[in-house]
Amino acid sequence: MNHRGLYIQMFSIHGLIRSENMELGHDADTGGQIKYVIELGNALSKHKDVHRVDLLTRLISDKSCSDDYSQPIETVNEKFRIVRLQCGGKKYIRKELLWPFMDEYVDKTIKFIKSKRKIPDVIHGHYPDAGYVAKELARFFGIPFIYTGHSLGKSKKQRLLNEGQKEDDLNKKLKIDHRISMEEQILKSADMIVTSTRQEVEEQYGLYQNSNLPKYHVIPPGIGIEKFCPYYHETCSDNEHKEEALFTRQSLIKELRRFFRHPEKPIILALCRPDKRKNIEGLVRAYGEDYDLQAIANLAIFAGIRKDISQKADSERDVLTQMLLLIDKYNLYGKMAIPKKHDFEHEVPELYRIAAKKSGVFVNSALVEPFGLTLLEALACGLPVVATNDGGPKDIIDNCQGGILVDPTDTKAIAKAIKDILVHPDTWNEFSKNGIMNTRKYYTWTSHVNTYVQKVKSLHRKYETLEMDINEQRLTIGKRLSKLDYLLITDIDNTLLGGSNENLERLMKLIQDNRDNIGFGVATGRVLKSALDILEANNIMIPDIIISGVGSEITYGKSLYRDKGWEKHISKNWNRDLIMSQLDAVDYLTKQSDKSQTPFKISYNMLPGKDHLPRLHHLLTQKRLRYTLIYSHEKYLDILPYRASKGKAIRYLSYKWEIPLKNLLICGDSGNDEEMLKGEPAGVVVGNYSSELEHLRNMRNIYFAQNDASGGIIEGIEHYKFIQKAGESQQPLG
Repeated sequence: MNHRGLYIQMFSIHGLIRSENMELGHDADTGGQIKYVIELGNALSKHKDVHRVDLLTRLISDKSCSDDYSQPIETVNEKFRIVRLQCGGKKYIRKELLWPFMDEYVDKTIKFIKSKRKIPDVIHGHYPDAGYVAKELARFFGIPFIYTGHSLGKSKKQRLLNEGQKEDDLNKKLKIDHRISMEEQILKSADMIVTSTRQEVEEQYGLYQNSNLPKYHVIPPGIGIEKFCPYYHETCSDNEHKEEALFTRQSLIKELRRFFRHPEKPIILALCRPDKRKNIEGLVRAYGEDYDLQAIANLAIFAGIRKDISQKADSERDVLTQMLLLIDKYNLYGKMAIPKKHDFEHEVPELYRIAAKKSGVFVNSALVEPFGLTLLEALACGLPVVATNDGGPKDIIDNCQGGILVDPTDTKAIAKAIKDILVHPDTWNEFSKNGIMNTRKYYTWTSHVNTYVQKVKSLHRKYETLEMDINEQRLTIGKRLSKLDYLLITDIDNTLLGGSNENLERLMKLIQDNRDNIGFGVATGRVLKSALDILEANNIMIPDIIISGVGSEITYGKSLYRDKGWEKHISKNWNRDLIMSQLDAVDYLTKQSDKSQTPFKISYNMLPGKDHLPRLHHLLTQKRLRYTLIYSHEKYLDILPYRASKGKAIRYLSYKWEIPLKNLLICGDSGNDEEMLKGEPAGVVVGNYSSELEHLRNMRNIYFAQNDASGGIIEGIEHYKFIQKAGESQQPLG
């Protein structure tokens, strides 16, 4: 944390998120989580110990979605902004199908962090996809990782199986087992898990194998008290917006009258997404089966936003269709309102107050309810509630004393609870007063954020203490690379090694003395273990970056953190087994030992022959296989994914870490170094080079050294004035 305060990065990946006119209920991705993260970000930005809050989400540019979701930066206030980064293309993709693109999102975030030269003090992931991204970034940068699940895969899977759904269908549509696996990983890594209720900790997280590993903090979310003021206020708006608020109220009253035969009756109000978990069917049945309740009150259900039910997703269409069928079955015309849209920003607070003024009731009959933010909003406006006895509502009713808990599967119990409130004015008044007073006592964003910031500051101090050594502050690899603008990358065999020990020691001292300005990397045909073994045998420091397996692997620092983004990138159209089967009968190829192979590299020894390489290309392209062939030292053949090579890996690193190619010094000696030597980087061919590089001698940006191996690298450093340039360009990292 700098002297100005905490920099907090929050993640909510799905993309359908904006600070105003939130489209809650638009689809399964637009539930209460959106409102939660926006209000949390706003509240955090007002805290004196917070310098900046960034909420990172996915950039969407899709005709079916608002243009707002395609804006790279949305400034909410001077300390809070929404940052949108593209991954998996630009079209909207529902969150269950975003998993293959999460490593790409990690890379894009690293690039964003490096470009802004500001590393967050803490990272907070909301929902498992964002939890995965936050976990990877937190480990890479060595900063605290906070997680909020909002809902959990195990309890969801259990419930859906109990409803009769098949496990194969759940994995096909919801990727449920993958989600659960990621949640287990998150529990292993999270420094703190924020929950809204104790029930989440005990009954939901308690289902996981790793549930005992993280620390849990129950911090109930707040509500915007100024927006959800009591119903007896004329308006909650200031004078500037007073008329707009009054107009909104009258418009809603007019809209409800369109449905009701007797609009003067109390209103039973429900607000939720058209999701089976929300149990809209149960509420309609409870109302439809009780003629006394129909005589007492009208029912208004605002079930998300819709234009055409036939265009909704299958699950939502089923819920909405069932609701319409029940209206017809119970002949609820003139008694039940089902408006097609509502504005959560301005209309919803007025809806609660309209229902409260008519001495109505708010109902949340969800089968599963992790928290129940709408209950708090209703209670804050003075509207008593009937709520499911599952999850968060238990804590809310216990704290607020503003309503009744019921079994959501018991329609008679739902109807009885509603009637008990409606027909007893003293009960209604007591619940209304308790709701108004106690929401302000227990559920304000100020109290939430004060607790949150206190916990975050404690975590941050702990991490700072871990980083401090007696003599130096040891930066994690992410922090180190984020502050570097120059890299020296060299091949190992016959380039870094293969010369005099004196020159090697001199080079290592040169790198060590300038490590504040220059990163050190190796790019080798060796697999990772072999590379590490030979570096250790020659007393060479662990590089910041190891490109191994001829560019098929990238790892970082002493932690050997794998670059999963690179692996995901090169895996496209890679068919290792089919390639090997095509080459089994080639008589001039001999497969190298298993130690030389990796998931993204197949290695052979190849006998010399002028037509051998063309024949291999012909054989593989006939099968429309995508690949890269790398032939070196007139005997070694490596086959990689078509996106992989040492040169491509270097360009990927340049892009990811915002280090210009012209600021890279690349050193090599043989044919498998050729691609990485060519182009914009400063290239050095050491004196003991293989003849297959001779044709590069007249190329721009490639220097042929006189000295062998490490001596040639030193000569190249001096030729390009590399250390001098790196020192002059050094910029501080915030």
